[in-house]
This record gives sequence, structure tokens and C-alpha cells, in this order.
Amino acid sequence: MSMKGKSALITGGGTGIGEACARRLSLEGARVFVTGRRREPLDAVAAATGCTAITGDAASSSDMRRILGEVKRQAGGLDILIACAGGHGFAGATETSDADWALSITANLTTAFVAAREALPLLCERRGAILMVSSIAGLAAGPEVCGYTTTKHAMIGLTRSLARDYGPAGVRANAICPGWVRTPMADEEMKVLMDRHGISLDEAYLRVTADVPLRRAATPDEIASACHFLVSDQASIINGAVLVADGGAMVVDLPTLAFERDR
Repeated sequence: MSMKGKSALITGGGTGIGEACARRLSLEGARVFVTGRRREPLDAVAAATGCTAITGDAASSSDMRRILGEVKRQAGGLDILIACAGGHGFAGATETSDADWALSITANLTTAFVAAREALPLLCERRGAILMVSSIAGLAAGPEVCGYTTTKHAMIGLTRSLARDYGPAGVRANAICPGWVRTPMADEEMKVLMDRHGISLDEAYLRVTADVPLRRAATPDEIASACHFLVSDQASIINGAVLVADGGAMVVDLPTLAFERDR
């Protein structure tokens, strides 16, 4: 699954899954560009991987046009877009203000839509690939994550729309739905359990994956490996697909857990 001769743009590429994807695709020979609003983490990724950091807001059309113009200038075109920006909307509906709702839509959905829309002309030129980093929150609902759940579901709808409309131009669009992944964002979420139960970070991850068949969270590199496959030529017939990468969490029949716990 060599990436030699390919160019890739990763939004939200400064941390977590985006950072891991930058490392993986760079290692496989791709010319990688990472973008995000914070310069410092982007520069750290660039220094570690040799990729190119370009600051900007993926939800801004003008920023994305500037970023893509730089990608075309340096790489001649674009083969791969990985939409990895996001991470807001952690409250129930009655605790979500209008501003919070707008932020969750902007951070998770608008970033993906604008990045894809602005990148499509370049991707059509090279019959490229789009990968939306959704979540198992795009398939099921956790407690008090209304904005995040809604927008991650919507990312799957966006993926399917792009796959149908631009497949005839040779552009593939797929989504990946990770479960718990040990990233800085997830570490922050673990603090609720750590404070509530007086436990360590590792113990918090064990608690949230206690009913996951593999009994553990993923590493960012494991998710990056799946992302690498989906944007590679090895996945050339895969279009409009949703790949779940959650250690088996989504196969668990929740009402039967009581039988297991009673043994």
C-alpha cells in the first residue's frame, strides 16, 4: 500500500488520529500536508514526519482555498483528503446553548463539508479519495453528547452523498468510525471518571472498555492503519463504505450484558 507519488491533506492533523495518519502516510512515501488552527502542534508533527504544516480553519472557505492553493503549488495536485478536524458537542440537549450547538456543527460537520467541497476539483483531476473520520457516535448515542452525536451521524450522510455524486468522476468517499482511541481529547474525557471514582487514566480506559470484546481502547496508530488502507489503491473499489474500528463494541447486544455480569 505504497503512497509514493501521492499527495495528502489532513485537517485536524496536529494531534490524535490526524497526527497518526500524517506519520503513517509520510512513512509510506506520500507528500503530506497537515492543517489546523494551532501552529505549535502542526509544527511538531512537521518536524517529526517531514510533512508540511499550513495553519488554517477547515470550516473557512477562504482558508481552505489558500491551503489547497499551497498544496497544488508544492505538490502539483491532491490525491487524498482526510477530514479529521472536530471534537465539540459534549452535553445533553437541554444543556446545549445556541452557541454550543453552532460550535459543534462548525467543528465536526462544516469542517468536513468545506474541506471536501473545496478539495473536490483537485481530487477529480487525480481520481482521488476522501476519508471522513466519524465515530461510533455516528452510529449510536452516548450519554449527554447531543451535538457530537448529531454531527458525527451527519458526517456519514455527507460521505454517502459525496460517494454517489463524485464516484462517476473517480473520487471515492468513505468514513471510518473509531471507538475509544487513546488521544489527548479522549484523555480529557477520562478526567470525569478519574475524578468521580478516584482512579488513574489507565483505569478509566479499562472502565470504558470493560464491555468491549477486545477489552481495550485503540491506539491512534491502529486507526491510522485502517485509514491508510481506505485511502490506498488497495481499496480502489470501496466507495461509500463505513468502516467500524472499535474493538467490537458495536456488535455487543446491550440487553444481554446482565447475563454475563451475573455469571
